[in-house]
Amino acid sequence: MIKGRIERVTGPVVVAEGMLGARMWDVVEIGKGKLLGEIIKLVGERAFIEVYEDTNGLEIKEPVVSLGKPFTVELGPGLMGSIYDGLGRPLERIKKELGSFIRKGIRLTTLDRKRKWKFEPKVRKGEEVSGGSVLGSVREGSIVHKIMVPDGTEGKVKSVRKGEFSIEESVCELNNGKRVKMLQEWEVRRTRPYRSKVGLSEPLITGQRVIDSLFPVGKGGNVCVPGGFGSGKTVLESAITKNCDSDINIVCRTGERGNEVTDIINELNESKDRKGRPLMEKSILIVNTSNMPVVARETSIYTAITIGEYFRDQGYNSIVLIDSTSRWAEALREVSGRLEELPGEEGYPVYMESYVGEYHERSGRVENMNGSFGSLTLISSVSPPGADFSEPVTQAVLRATKVFWGLDQKLAWRRHFPAMNWLISYSRHLDDMLPWFKKNVSKDWDVVTKNLRAILQKEAELERVVRVVGIGVLPEKEKFILEIARIVREDFLQQDAFHTEDSYTPLDKQYALMRDVVKLYEKGLKEIESGKTTDQILTKSVKERMARVKYD
Repeated sequence: MIKGRIERVTGPVVVAEGMLGARMWDVVEIGKGKLLGEIIKLVGERAFIEVYEDTNGLEIKEPVVSLGKPFTVELGPGLMGSIYDGLGRPLERIKKELGSFIRKGIRLTTLDRKRKWKFEPKVRKGEEVSGGSVLGSVREGSIVHKIMVPDGTEGKVKSVRKGEFSIEESVCELNNGKRVKMLQEWEVRRTRPYRSKVGLSEPLITGQRVIDSLFPVGKGGNVCVPGGFGSGKTVLESAITKNCDSDINIVCRTGERGNEVTDIINELNESKDRKGRPLMEKSILIVNTSNMPVVARETSIYTAITIGEYFRDQGYNSIVLIDSTSRWAEALREVSGRLEELPGEEGYPVYMESYVGEYHERSGRVENMNGSFGSLTLISSVSPPGADFSEPVTQAVLRATKVFWGLDQKLAWRRHFPAMNWLISYSRHLDDMLPWFKKNVSKDWDVVTKNLRAILQKEAELERVVRVVGIGVLPEKEKFILEIARIVREDFLQQDAFHTEDSYTPLDKQYALMRDVVKLYEKGLKEIESGKTTDQILTKSVKERMARVKYD
């Protein structure tokens, strides 16, 4: 155990002397209150430490002790339906045992050591097992939680137990004497192992028409969701959390306002998923509000992704929704400034982009070590100042992702939600997802969606002309196209996240809505050529029917 002393305190950064032998990313305890921190820089015998708790009150020469291991998170039964901070501390248990405020130096284990779980073994005596092999399972709400052999452990099963056990009790003994518990620990910055990555072939069904039909994301994909203040990022992510067909939701709120986090918690507790199960049973919440220590924001993302990988290894499709990457990057910038590092663009550290790329690479659909297939989907929202998508954080996330859902403040001001700009958004998963859509929805899915995009593109081109000469001088065909595009925007793309029927649209209904619009468009063009006007084709009853059908 390496012991040093505080030499300097600069905000969330502590410099300790006498730390020869300490390693990068080792966790340390600082001062008499044993505040947690992590070594992020070593110069000779001096260690530069980012502290996850408030450094007020620390004194020069107070002890600094290296624990000799990187920051880890506990994995096992008890995760589902829980709320943690970025360090994996259970906030509900802290409130129950210690009060509503987190005091410095508080230590509670992530998982409850006293609770008993009914373990059902899946292996028999004499079977060969290795890292990732499934030994058995426990029921955790609506989720079957699979108990796996930790990475690096292998051997033949000598004995396996059935019954109720705590997570620290052995459930299996191997012939080499090793005992396997339900509890695991994993370094949050290290990717969990898998056999191989496989191609994305199945879309994440969200029930949001603009996403599923025009800009789908595959299970195992990653998404950049930038938007200015008030553009609906939180509402969109909440709608996805409630309605998507994932198995596990990990909601990571880093640097968010406390009242927003309270609303999210209440919503998760009160809502049900599409199968009628309590939404909190399939959800885990990682929270670092804006009044919590800024450095803990960085760890919260890695903690959330590690938990997502753990359930992916069990063969589940998990998603991690991060809100917001901008506040995570601000934490990096603050620590970098305290270290007096050479700043990059807008003061962000030059390594920010590589960090963004590293954690986005942990998404994907994989073949696990136990032969099952699972996926981890990352949805990262960004809050660019002034809705400027050219700023560094947005560009860094954009380069690391393949799907871009650009939220537009102007659409939000017009009460159009989701406020996704269909002219700048894109998905590079379209070709990969097309065989699935053709097989499971309709063979002409690509034709219908292509026609819908063409209508919206023509509208954008015509609007530039209308701004100059006005709509009155346009030929009847162009007037008809503009009116059809309005129907697409208002009756298909626009969706009410709080309406019972409109908040979620199944794929077959999405296809039917698009097909009806395209048929009306194609039929109308022929009637225009025969001399009819737009008003004669799109009568009041036709418009009312098109507006009403999505609620049927």
